[in-house]
Amino acid sequence: MRREPVRGPMARWQPWRWVLADVQVLQAPAGLATATWPVAADEAGPVPLESAAGAAVPAGAQHWGFAGLPVTLHPEDAEGYLLNVTAPAPCFWVLWREPEGDDGLPQPLIVTLSYHDAGRWLDAQERVDQVPAPADVVAWLADYARRHHRPEPKRRARPASFQPLTDRFGQPARISTGATRRGGPA
Repeated sequence: MRREPVRGPMARWQPWRWVLADVQVLQAPAGLATATWPVAADEAGPVPLESAAGAAVPAGAQHWGFAGLPVTLHPEDAEGYLLNVTAPAPCFWVLWREPEGDDGLPQPLIVTLSYHDAGRWLDAQERVDQVPAPADVVAWLADYARRHHRPEPKRRARPASFQPLTDRFGQPARISTGATRRGGPA
């Protein structure tokens, strides 16, 4: 997460804001690149970080890292992963909460790769930000999604209720609920 100063007239009400800067993979299945972390990854709590060399960071910005947020894939959510992989820019989504006080730190709660999860959180008015996923993570996710995705079976289309019923010749269909005619039982 990056804490950066707010410039312009908005600075009267809010001198700084929190922005999701990046998601770094610390532990991964074989074949995926991982990032180095300044402390043990299982240690709880935020860690102050130095910005990457050459990164365009606003003056006065601070970077904080939060380790220990797992990305768990569920086979029944393969459609959400497939939607992410086939999107123009596949990404990580992070659900996080604003700090309580003026000097508090944000609380990243959950990281996901599922379009469905992110959509549900946004529908619930949660704070969700996204960052691009690395190419090797996207390739790994695409393989997982294709192995586990089971398309829903097609269902018969129901007739549109607003269109008039017609017979096979295009004539208006007659539907009677009364007694039968022409020699039927009385």
